[in-house]
Amino acid sequence: MSADDVGGPRQPMLRVRQLVKHFPLKGQWGRGAGTVCAVDGIDFEVLKGETLGVVGESGCGKSTTARLLMHLIERTGGEIDFDGRTVGGRGLTLKDFRRQVQMVFQDSYSSLNPRLTIEDSVAFGPQVHGVEARTSVSRARELLARVGLEPRRFAERYPHELSGGQRQRVNIARALALQPRLIILDEAVSALDKSVEAQVLNLLLDLKEEFGLTYLFISHDLNVVRYISDRVMVMYLGQVVEIGASEEIFVAPKHPYTKALLASMPSMDPDRRTQEAPLAGDPPNPIDPPPGCRFHTRCKFAEPVCITRVPTLAGDGHAVACLMHEPGSGHSRAAGAAA
Repeated sequence: MSADDVGGPRQPMLRVRQLVKHFPLKGQWGRGAGTVCAVDGIDFEVLKGETLGVVGESGCGKSTTARLLMHLIERTGGEIDFDGRTVGGRGLTLKDFRRQVQMVFQDSYSSLNPRLTIEDSVAFGPQVHGVEARTSVSRARELLARVGLEPRRFAERYPHELSGGQRQRVNIARALALQPRLIILDEAVSALDKSVEAQVLNLLLDLKEEFGLTYLFISHDLNVVRYISDRVMVMYLGQVVEIGASEEIFVAPKHPYTKALLASMPSMDPDRRTQEAPLAGDPPNPIDPPPGCRFHTRCKFAEPVCITRVPTLAGDGHAVACLMHEPGSGHSRAAGAAA
């Protein structure tokens, strides 16, 4: 067990409560023009040693959530606890939090300083946190070798001299340089060719086992999420609509939005060709989200109660925010509804 593990294996690595991020808009003459509800009161946990996959359409709040967790943008509200200690308060300083939590971004090139060699990029983080230069460089070379980049060939190169897959391996090595416990991967493989993507995914799985890591894996590719994740969280318009074990989500989804997402997955089986779009229309405007259940404007099961009542995320292990799964909600398909 890591010396930093103060709460034991049963305590969640990360606990998020009522996390909110609203972006105010400015109109003409500096007047307010509304607010973008990017993340709107979400709750979830990341358990120690697991990979939590996060999926949803573009604009649902996945990347904003990642940046809020890393404190790259200031949250509007909510609390973030890391191993039982509040981040940014007296319990855990932001510097100590970032030593234990690192992030790998989607754009492998803009994530690296073009003026630093690969070796210097990986060694920079430990030096900022007080590790002496010689030890930092030695650790950087070891990690470059571990991610498949021979130090004698790559250590003195610059980012523009590498391919996209090689640069992403550098970013992974840089994330590991501080010996973190949790790594947030925001579309970390989406820009790679499929053959390179498979290699990087297998590398991530090997590193997770070798270093005892926990992952928060954000992706729009459902096949990749199913391959790498232990649990899956589905987001829609800034809220969590379903969360549960990966196989439960993919085999027996409960929320209509999750079912539509899975139905959109391409299949090589000619008998499973999609004859019609599983989901019609665009997501509503996050500046003025619909009342009640935010999915009711696109849901074929929507009833008048869905417009007036906000569903709660509830369930033991497999939680869903849908009035059809909320006993006594007033929906005709809910348990306890009148026949």
